[in-house]
Amino acid sequence: MNPVKAPLDTVDRIMLAHGGGGELTGQLIQQHLLSQLNNERLAPLTDGAVLPWRAGELVFTTDSYVVTPLEFPGGDIGRIAVAGTVNDLSVMGATPVALSLGLIIEEGLPVDVLDRIVASIAATAREANVEIVTGDTKVIERRSGDGLFVNTAGVGCLPPTVHVGLEHVEPCDVVLVNGCIADHGLTIMSVRHGIEFDSDLRSDAAPLNGLIEQLLTGGVRVKFIRDATRGGLAGVLADISEHRQLSIEIIEAQIPVSPTARHAAEMLGLDPLTVANEGKIVCVVAQDHATSALEAMRRHPLGRKAAVIGRVTDTQPPLVELNTRAGGRRIVQRPYGEELPRIC
Repeated sequence: MNPVKAPLDTVDRIMLAHGGGGELTGQLIQQHLLSQLNNERLAPLTDGAVLPWRAGELVFTTDSYVVTPLEFPGGDIGRIAVAGTVNDLSVMGATPVALSLGLIIEEGLPVDVLDRIVASIAATAREANVEIVTGDTKVIERRSGDGLFVNTAGVGCLPPTVHVGLEHVEPCDVVLVNGCIADHGLTIMSVRHGIEFDSDLRSDAAPLNGLIEQLLTGGVRVKFIRDATRGGLAGVLADISEHRQLSIEIIEAQIPVSPTARHAAEMLGLDPLTVANEGKIVCVVAQDHATSALEAMRRHPLGRKAAVIGRVTDTQPPLVELNTRAGGRRIVQRPYGEELPRIC
């Protein structure tokens, strides 16, 4: 006699059987994934998605996300997964077209947590105007208690007129960011340690393709773009300096950091320059296009606090230097290791 199997909607936690490829797996996919993510390319649930394409160059990227906690002020692992992959395509100059979604679910994850995260994935995809077109779900034995790991891959179309990359950076170019740095990493850290602040500290996780498209189509001579995730602003600037063998001079007073983030960084002993972001880009533009770039960024909701923070020079040896508020100078280096584990 076969045991009676409870439908997923009567179960409040994920079980190993939900990853077994049988009836419960089908219920998981239909009731908790397709119900939020369904579209004509995903609905057939075939081994891959068929996408219309035209001649030209394709940009492809993939990333995995292991955030603790899974949900936090301003976002969750699902929002980061979609926004992160969309942003990785966009900083290459590509227009995101479609994403895949891989979920590794740990036994015991509450079903309502899964539902909230899938809803966040769907909402962020709509915000970025992309579709989840294929995916995979696995359930693993209870292990570390993280609950959920996410992998997203993405494809995008690269317009033939867009040329951004490290090789284009030259002396006298100007460096900009699209807003306040360090909010994401400091939010994660404060939640983990139960630290509360007088005003809300929230992750900046967001898809930036609309902002970047506005910048690239606004007549601005953009040389280089990168999102300042792990390693933060310091990591991106160090990469530019190292690869181009040029120096970068940045001005502390011009780098946007919210008072709450600055206070949090001081409490936690962290440098805002090295803290991860999930909704910030570093952009290098030609000197005579700096004003146009700043105006283009500020016209977008995710760029209203954009700022020019420094410039590229041919000073040798190649270094990133910070002009401090106190009138001194210090060398900025990328972090040696990962200051905040399980952050993106």
